[in-house]
Amino acid sequence: MAETTTPTPMNEPIVGEALRLETIRIDGDAVEKLASLGSRATGVEIEWIDTPAELLGLPDSFPVAVVHGDKPEVRSIKALADEYRLYPEFRRGVAQVGDVASLIDLLNRQKLESSVVFAISDWKKPSLTAVVDYHDLARRDGRGDANWGKHRLHYAFPFSDEWRTWLAHDGKPMDQAEFAEFVEERAPDMIALVEAENAHHARELQVDRIGSPIQIFELARGLEINVGGKVKQNIKLQSGEAKISFEESHTGRDGAPITVPGAFALSIPLFYNEEPITIPVRLRYRLIGGAIVWTYKLFRVDRLVAEAVKLAKDEVREKTGLPVYEGAPEMLADGRILTGAGGA
Repeated sequence: MAETTTPTPMNEPIVGEALRLETIRIDGDAVEKLASLGSRATGVEIEWIDTPAELLGLPDSFPVAVVHGDKPEVRSIKALADEYRLYPEFRRGVAQVGDVASLIDLLNRQKLESSVVFAISDWKKPSLTAVVDYHDLARRDGRGDANWGKHRLHYAFPFSDEWRTWLAHDGKPMDQAEFAEFVEERAPDMIALVEAENAHHARELQVDRIGSPIQIFELARGLEINVGGKVKQNIKLQSGEAKISFEESHTGRDGAPITVPGAFALSIPLFYNEEPITIPVRLRYRLIGGAIVWTYKLFRVDRLVAEAVKLAKDEVREKTGLPVYEGAPEMLADGRILTGAGGA
């Protein structure tokens, strides 16, 4: 008997063929394109924006994050990038220095072409402030000349202990015992002037001579002996000095006359760790109820400080090659802008 086969209808697919025909073949390039389209539809891209020439103080271009999806937006990436910084984007802060020499050395290490120094010569609170990143001298490539002004060196002139002590009692009345004790305690601060310097300061104070430390010490000792005594005689001399005689109330004996110079001189540093300077001092007294009240007055305190600050300004200018201005910058170290009187 002959073997017969049943033909397969032409419109009935073979399973393997069906799978082969229905599979879409996609090469590698197409996969990348589809992935790119997908990310653009829902992902985040980094795009670079070119800076318009009208916007000064910005780089030529900067990156932003473009977020795709239902709510597309543009975001800054600065905060994220700052987390990975290896060093700060610019220098900022205020370095406090202890003397003018340190200010000069540190400024020479860090100065820029645009660096400047500001000085305050107020005798109560003198200071020098170097603004390292101050505004440029001229515009650069049309980009503007502004700078941050946040990198600074500051020197607040530290008054010496000797100066603070004498200033604290300046113009304040003292009785005989108080004045004698003060003079003896501060005797090392006094100086005998050479003839030319004595004459110069005597003319300034309008007295015949500036008293020597020995005279002031003898004055203090004499007052110490006569504490509690009443003034018997008070003679003003043409030289500007005075002679005072005491009578001791408890014995009735006359005391020896005491010479009181119209002025004396100090040799003390105005600022800590600085060389001493000569400071003339007026000496005054008043008779109140038969007793003496003493006062002294440092001569031209404001001028002394202003002259010391000027010397420091000249030294900074000479040794750094930078300009020094009297005043304060227009911005604070934290970036805030001053609109009125203020400081650095």
